[in-house]
Amino acid sequence: MNKGNIILLEEGIQNAIISLADDIRTSISALDKVVFVGVVSRGVPLAQRIANKIKEYTSFSVPVGQIDVSLYRDDLVFKGNKLELKETKLPFDINDKILILVDDVIFHGRTIRAALDGIHAYGRPQSIKLAVLIDRGYREFPIQPDFTGKVIQTSKIESIKVKLSETDGEDAVYSIKM
Repeated sequence: MNKGNIILLEEGIQNAIISLADDIRTSISALDKVVFVGVVSRGVPLAQRIANKIKEYTSFSVPVGQIDVSLYRDDLVFKGNKLELKETKLPFDINDKILILVDDVIFHGRTIRAALDGIHAYGRPQSIKLAVLIDRGYREFPIQPDFTGKVIQTSKIESIKVKLSETDGEDAVYSIKM
């Protein structure tokens, strides 16, 4: 399989995570009200990594949960039998919390829209903010990240593939021509 052009390797991903953690830590004064919810699958280890960095900086442990957006997607009818459900785990109350939704890449905004629908099935946060490792543009929905690790200019015929050691055995971001 052709992996494509390398955009980031382990050090670049680590620097983006440090930047995200620092931006979150310095822009939100009430860290005790913050919870992270990673979008299954790569948003979950990213949320954990950001939480670990914040703990390094502050000694404060930000709780981390995960949400599977499969049932909330607007393209569910097109998935047919290929729908593969994962587990949503929110081992904390999200009501009145500052919920930071974490995902690997934002493109059209459809996954984030689905995640927002899913989150509201579990409660009503005080606010929801979005943190993404990669912002590649081309939104179809009026959704913008509050915290971004790296902005990458792409064409619509490219795909961005994030690989993380927890899910893929390596840390890298690739651009692949479709």
